[in-house]
Amino acid sequence: MFEWMAWTTPVAVFFSCIALMLVGMTVWEIKCPTRLRKGWLPIATTRGDRLFIGLLSAAYINLIWVGLGEKLQGWFSLQAEPSVWISFVASMAVLALLLRKG
Repeated sequence: MFEWMAWTTPVAVFFSCIALMLVGMTVWEIKCPTRLRKGWLPIATTRGDRLFIGLLSAAYINLIWVGLGEKLQGWFSLQAEPSVWISFVASMAVLALLLRKG
């Protein structure tokens, strides 16, 4: 069923984290309904809005990292492409920041 996708450990961890976040946010929403609030994003948002914006940001960070992998290897004379774990940690940090302060 999933033969078309390259299921590496980082990819599986990334999608597992997204699934866990969605389940966690659903339970949190049921227990404590959200309300609009204004953070440093230019719009008033709910927890779900911030999660959606954060997940989009995380996806773009990972795609940019994978796209620039070969260029980074050449620019910094690395033996191999930089690890995707770096982009995973960076994207989760951005997601956490958006959920907290956005």
